[in-house]
Amino acid sequence: MTQTWIVDGNNVVGSRPDGWWRDRPGAAARLVDEVARLVLDRRAWPEAGPILIVFDGPPPDAGLDRAGVVVMHAGSGRSADDAIVDRVAEQSREGSTPMVVTSDRVLAQRVREIGAAVTPSRRFLDRLEAAR
Repeated sequence: MTQTWIVDGNNVVGSRPDGWWRDRPGAAARLVDEVARLVLDRRAWPEAGPILIVFDGPPPDAGLDRAGVVVMHAGSGRSADDAIVDRVAEQSREGSTPMVVTSDRVLAQRVREIGAAVTPSRRFLDRLEAAR
């Protein structure tokens, strides 16, 4: 059975001490590319369903969507956390249990309360690295 994955993009990017803070748009694009490669290799991630990566702020000039991955920016005046909670609430109303990727304890608690499962950012990054 496939499951929708909702990724806290800023949290995952920030969990990797690779100098991401020097090039935030580049770090976001690298994450999206890595996830897209993993999605395309169904042997590495057979249970993955739709994948949504949510970032703070307005969208960049160039779109980040890749095959199998949808990228959303929360926009000005709204946090990615709030956008993730809204998306989880929609999925829960439809009877789905999405998997949220975050190590943000407050966000994890919020989405669990409305029906999501949660996996830590580091575990998600380990999966990406193992698929390389």
